[in-house]
This record gives sequence, C-alpha cells and structure tokens, in this order.
Amino acid sequence: MMDGTIRLADYRPYPFEVTQVALLFRLAPGATRVRARLDLVPRQPGAPLRLDGEELRLISAAIDGEALGGNDYLLTETGLTIHAAALPEAPFTLETEVEIAPEANTALEGLYMSKGMYCTQCEAEGFRKITFYPDRPDVMAPFQVRIEGDLPVLLSNGNPVAQGPGWAEWHDPWPKPAYLFALVAGDLVAHPGSFTTASGREVTLNIWVRPGDEDRCGFAMEALKRSMRWDETAYGREYDLDIFNIVAVDDFNMGAMENKGLNIFNSKWVLASPETATDSDFERIEAIIAHEYFHNWTGNRITCRDWFQLCLKEGLTVFRDQSFTAEMRLGPVKRIEDVILLRARQFREDQGPLAHPPRPDHYKEINNFYTVTVYEKGAEIVGMLKRLVGDAGYRAALDLYFDRHDGQACTIEDWLKVFEDASGRDLAQFKHWYVEAGTPRLRVSEDWAEERLTLTFEQSTPPSPGQMEKAPRHIPIAVGLLSPNGDEVVPTTVLEMTEARQSFCFEGLATRPVASILRDFSAPVILERAQNGAERAFLLAHDTDPFNRWEAGNALARACLMEMAEGAGPDGAYLDALGPVLADAALDPAFRALCLRLPSEDELAQALHAAGKIPDPDAIHAARAALMRAIAQRHEAALSEIYAAMAVPGPYQPDAEPAGRRALRLAALALLSKLDGGARARALFAEAQNMTESFGALSALIALGAAEAETAAFRTRWQGDRLVMDKWFMAQLAYCPPGLAAGLARDLAEDPLFDWKNPNRFRALMGGLSANHAGFHDRSGAGYQFYADWLIRLDPVNPQTAARMSTAFETWRRFDPGRQALVRDELDRIAATTGLSRDLSEMVQRLRG
Repeated sequence: MMDGTIRLADYRPYPFEVTQVALLFRLAPGATRVRARLDLVPRQPGAPLRLDGEELRLISAAIDGEALGGNDYLLTETGLTIHAAALPEAPFTLETEVEIAPEANTALEGLYMSKGMYCTQCEAEGFRKITFYPDRPDVMAPFQVRIEGDLPVLLSNGNPVAQGPGWAEWHDPWPKPAYLFALVAGDLVAHPGSFTTASGREVTLNIWVRPGDEDRCGFAMEALKRSMRWDETAYGREYDLDIFNIVAVDDFNMGAMENKGLNIFNSKWVLASPETATDSDFERIEAIIAHEYFHNWTGNRITCRDWFQLCLKEGLTVFRDQSFTAEMRLGPVKRIEDVILLRARQFREDQGPLAHPPRPDHYKEINNFYTVTVYEKGAEIVGMLKRLVGDAGYRAALDLYFDRHDGQACTIEDWLKVFEDASGRDLAQFKHWYVEAGTPRLRVSEDWAEERLTLTFEQSTPPSPGQMEKAPRHIPIAVGLLSPNGDEVVPTTVLEMTEARQSFCFEGLATRPVASILRDFSAPVILERAQNGAERAFLLAHDTDPFNRWEAGNALARACLMEMAEGAGPDGAYLDALGPVLADAALDPAFRALCLRLPSEDELAQALHAAGKIPDPDAIHAARAALMRAIAQRHEAALSEIYAAMAVPGPYQPDAEPAGRRALRLAALALLSKLDGGARARALFAEAQNMTESFGALSALIALGAAEAETAAFRTRWQGDRLVMDKWFMAQLAYCPPGLAAGLARDLAEDPLFDWKNPNRFRALMGGLSANHAGFHDRSGAGYQFYADWLIRLDPVNPQTAARMSTAFETWRRFDPGRQALVRDELDRIAATTGLSRDLSEMVQRLRG
C-alpha cells in the first residue's frame, strides 16, 4: 500500500467485533455534533483499534467512561488509532464525540446539505466523514440513532421508536455495515402508502419530498408496491421492517442508495408526471425503485465482505431489476435495450484503458469502480449462471444463498459455491468471468455435409491492463436452426463451450438450415461470423428469437454505415429489408421502433476500430445522417402511415403498450424530419400534451439545427422545474449539429440556470457534449479543452462526479494521431493540476495508460 493501492490479497478480518452502535446527532449546518457509542469485543489480543475518520474534529474519546489521554491514541487525517496498551482485553465500550460541517460538504459524501435538507451518502466510504468507525462492509452491527434538530422531519434507518418536538429515535435491528447508514432531516412532506406482505404484516410506506413535489410521487409508490410483491413471488423474499421510507434529494452523486429501510434517491428517479417525464423516465424510475428495494436482501441482509466483491451485490441486483422490468413490460424489448447499453458502455470499457474484471484485485479509490463492468456485466454473469443451471436450479441456488448467508458479508467464492452445492456442477472455470477483464471474441464457422451441420467455435479474449493472458471461458451459446422457408427445425438449444476451440453437430437435417446463434444474447461476447446481407435479411424477416431478429437488422445497418463512412452509398438491400418490418403490424411497436434505431456513432467508431481502421467522427456522422435520409426517402409512405396510426388517444398512460406506440411514432418522426424540414415536429411540439412527445419533437428539431424558437419556448415554460431543465441542457448539446457543439457548450455554461455544483445539471451539460460524438471529437480540440476545463474546476468541489465524468476520454486511442495528441495534452494538463483529488488522479492515470 505504499503507493496507496489496496489489494484483495491483503484482506484481513477486522480484529474487533462491533456488537452495538448508538449515535446521537445534534444538527447544525456549520457545526453538527455526533456522539458515537460502540460496543466492541476483541478478537485478536494485542491488536490496536483502528477507526477510519476524515474531516472530523475530535472533541472527546473515552473507553468504559474513562477519557483517553493524548498518549493513548494517534490521530491522523485518515483516522484514529487507539494503541493496544489502552484497550481492555474484555468487551468494552468506546465513546467519541466529533464535530462536522454539513453545509461545507460539497463532495456530497457523508452528511451534507441539499437546499436546507440534511442527508447522507455513505457508500462506499462516506461514513468515515460522519464519525470514527471501522468503515468497511464486513463490520456489521445493529444501530440505534437519536437525531436532535429544529426541522420537522427526522429520519434514519429501521423502525421509529420514539419522537418529540425537535428529536426522534430510530432502531434498526438488522446488523448492517456503515455504508448502509442513512439520516435525513428537512422540511418534507410524505406521499403515504401501505403494503401487506405475504405473511399478512402491514408495512407503512412513505415517499418524502419537498413541498410542491408530492403530486409527482404516485408512479414511484405503485412501482415500489409492485417490486415488493414481485420479490415475494419470484424470490420468496418478504420485507422485514415495519416501515419503508424513500426520500427524494436534489443534490446526489448517484441514482439512488439502498440504505436499510431509508432509501435516498436522486429526485430525477422519483418525481414524474406526464407533463414533466418521458416514457423512458417512467420506465427507469420503475427499474431503480425496484433495484434499490431488491437490495434489501441482495446487498443489505447479505452484503459484501470487501469492496472487491461489489459485483456480488450489484450484478445480482441489476439482474433482478432487469428481470422485474421484463415482466412488467415487454421482455424481448427490455433484453435488446439492456444489450444496447452493455455494448455501448461496458464493451467500450472492456476495450480501453479502464478495463477491469467484475471483481478487481486492486484499486486506489473504490468510488472509481462503480462501473458498468461491475453492474451490467455482473448482471450478465448472473444471467449465464441461470441459463446453465435452469430456472429451477437457479431458484434452488438462491434459496440456499439466502438460507446459508443471511446476515453475512460474502465473497464471489461463497456465491459460486452455492450454485455448485445446489446444482452439483463444477464452476471453477466459470469463475474466470469474475476475475478476468475483457470481452471474449467468439468466432464461428459452419460445415454442411450429409444432412449434418457442424458449428465450430473459437474463443479468445484480448489482453487488458495487467492481464495479458486469458483462460478459455465457460460460455453458454444459445442456438436455434431455421429451415429455408423460415420454420424452426431445431428449437433453442444451449451449447456449453469450455475449450478454446470446440465443435457441435446437428444431425438428421433434410436441408441446410440457417443458424440463429447467441439467441437472447446468451453470453456477453462479440460474435464474429462470416454472414452475408441476404442471410441477415432472412433472419430479420424470419427468426423466431426476437433478439436475434433485431440483431440481424442492426448488423445490416452497421455494415451499411461502415461502408458509407468510407465513401460508399446506402445499401439497397438494407433499405429493402426494412420494408417488411415497417409493414408488419403484428410486431410490437416498441420492437419496430428498435429496428428503426440506427447504431450510434460511438458504436460505429468502435466497430471500425475493431476492423483495424481509424474512425473519422465527421464521416461517421455524415454517413448516419445520409442513411436516415435514405430510409425516409425509400419508406416515406410507410413512415407517414406509422406516424399517423401510432398517435395515442386519450389521457397519457406510462404503460408498455402506449409507450411502445409513442416510441415508434417518434422514431418515424425523426426520419421524416429529414424530408419535411421539421414541419411535423413543429406541429407536434406545439400540440403535445406530454413530455415524451414534446421532448421527442424538440430533439428532432435540434438535430436539424432548426429549433431556436422551440428551445426558447421550452426554457420559458420549464425554467422553474429543475429536472425538466436538465433535459433542456442535455438535448441541445447531444442532438445539435456537431460543428455547433463546443461553442454552444460554452454559451450554456454561462446560462444563469447552469448550477454546475448540482451533479444532475453538470452531468446534463457535460454528458450532452460527450454524447455528441462528432462534436466532442471535433478536430479542433475545442470539445476536449472545454471538457477538461470543467473537470479541473469541479474536482475540488465534487471529486466523485469529476472522476466519473472523465470516462468521456476513454476511447481516445481509437482516433487519428492529431486527435490523440489533443486528448493527451488535456489529460496531461489535468494530471498536472495542483491538489488534484485521489478520485480524478487515479482515473487520469489509468486513461493516460
């Protein structure tokens, strides 16, 4: 650890057991006092007591009522160590009092203030900014909390046990690590509800918001109830407290936090109405509500032994929330959307300087490992396990997991052992998915002879930082075979690949079939397959697996765009193949909308780079715009019919069916706008009665560079709504013509509504710029310079957000030497900044390579 690196191999159990925690908070914006009483039992005689603590002013410390003298302990910037000689050999009680300043805490980690409200964020290591404590996930204890303050609502974990004017007491009977501690105090109002568990217990539900926001909580409350019922039926998990509270907070670094019994949410993922939230917002709110609730068992009751095991709780819980959404909405569409996200963000991470295993073996700043690899790839690994053992085997393994490890802090080894014991399978090879970085390449070749089709697969995983050699993975490959007329002759079969090269035979086939490989995206791999356009068009028209049907169309579009980026014209075969999809009214509208969505510019750059070519962002952008226009010209009549037919009558509903219709309608609008100059979009913007259509129309106009009047009108109408204005900042940069992006970003940063210290607003503007692929990568370097300027400015205020936003630079080595030099200069400039945080410093070091 001489260089600050923390290593998995150095893990040692904590030498003391914490049996009880009692906290007293006397709240004051500039000088909150925190008294902590810890009941401790020594486990290793002669060990000193090391407690984490940062930005704390120590007032007093005592053991069993006796004050500690200056020679009894060592106080540093990172903690308090009480020497072994000052410690009893028997169980003892440590009492400390510290002072902290919540209103000065702009990092939004620990106890801080958001517009007059006190709130906490303790994952991963924020509790050490509240009081001295062993701030590690394997130290679990029940908490008693008393809060004293002059605000009307005083909340903490667990159940309320007493309250009076200016004070409240809470007790959480379930042992938990410090990262799950929560406190909220403010002038709040509750949107109430209740839930009756499967065993008949009545649970009080509350969503706490600022006055004026209570009419936008109804959807979140119903989503919570659906989540609670689903967890009972799908996993047999019942809620275990008398009350469940959610609080919406404006200033929050994350999406939400699963603190036991008191979930704290970014307001963005709670507040919703038809006028202010889009269909995608409603779906995401439902998913995040579910995710944080599901953590009650997969993360809280069973937690991580150390932060290297983060994917144990996050990957499993993401898989659970994905499964929930798939049941609440349209499963195949949800699966496609999940894969689009995985490829866009996690595959990109795997192929760059930030690549790391789902379970890394070292880190400097744990906040930098809350990544798509840990979350989304972690979920894919759980999905593969389920595919390998089957639905019944998966349920048996999870039942055993809950029975065996309830109340424990566990490891990936514990998790895999449960599956081995429940299924009788050896999963030693499967563990490579957890401990090795990189996306496997899966090459397939076909041989047809004597009524037998042989599929031969070869797998390899490219080198990644710190891992040059990779072992073969255990890969479940779901395959189906289609006859030349489109009938399924072999239904979905899961092939298990365990070797570097392996063949599988299908016999007794009358004619050569068309293979549908990697159905439902059965493993997070890159499939390399020699496949012509005619075969892809056949699968797009006939495949019975929805994912592979979409995949065939996406592959056609990607191949067409890659050729167009190098000077070719639109592929007529691809344009023809879209016709039957547009005309097939039996297909779900949401699925057809996905088929009309072209691969993103970043995806195309990734594909060109993988093909050994240097991607040109300007050429990619031009190709994509040209193909959109070509699609609109070829299918104008069908698209116009869809636009008219998909209008949803009656009051707005966020359900899957009307949301799918709106998605298809807006997909048609984006294409038709390339022909009509935005006439339809302007009309829709003027008459829209919901945010989905209003924002969709605005986005289409911004992409045309013809939205000046509409962006002004949108700002005038919504400038008082912080969440809607985040959309306004983001859309102007994400969708504007690339040549305008850097200059517009500078103008928007001067807007009085750009509150750059608010994470949502900062992410909206900077994320909008980085999402504009050709604009961010403008050959002038103006986008890079602007972005780096703001990372440097934000870092001393909120290092966690600055570090996470720095990932916009992770693909810089794809591009031409000129762009590479420009990015390198900006990374060097950031690295040379005096006083750079540990968070951003580590990220820049990894990005530079």
